[in-house]
Amino acid sequence: MTNRLPDIIAEDLDVLFCGINPGLAAALAGHHFLGRSNRFWAVLHLAGFTPAEISPHCGHLLLDYGCGITSAVGRATASAEELSPSEFVAATHELEQKIARYKPRFVAFLGKAAYAGMKGKRVIDWGLQPDRIHGTTVWVLPNPSGRNLSFQLDRLVSAYRHLYLEVLATLDD
Repeated sequence: MTNRLPDIIAEDLDVLFCGINPGLAAALAGHHFLGRSNRFWAVLHLAGFTPAEISPHCGHLLLDYGCGITSAVGRATASAEELSPSEFVAATHELEQKIARYKPRFVAFLGKAAYAGMKGKRVIDWGLQPDRIHGTTVWVLPNPSGRNLSFQLDRLVSAYRHLYLEVLATLDD
């Protein structure tokens, strides 16, 4: 099994979704957000990013809609709780370089853990962040994992929809 999951990325994307790190099953299969309980693909569709729900096995199709996927920390684990704070700090430079190279308009961190760990902050608000990374607008969205019991599907869709509407509103910028 590979310890990393390849990015789905291209230059000048509207949104680069940044997960915390790959799950073991996703890394083994080579597909992002593969878990049966993961709601990422359904939420993207319901929020408006894609006209139909994309299968994790066809994740590369996300590029057709101006979106991509990366991970804050590349190491696959059974649970994100296995990551140490130092792993987030160590991964910061690589992620920032990726953003500088590919220049997405928005980077959306999926969950507060990765962004907080990379910024060394304890408190992070949902939504638009005051920081920019190499000119890229930063958002923090709830993690779509089925383990995230704090957010039911409708609340996830609403949060992602706010970003989608912002993407649409800034297309001419």
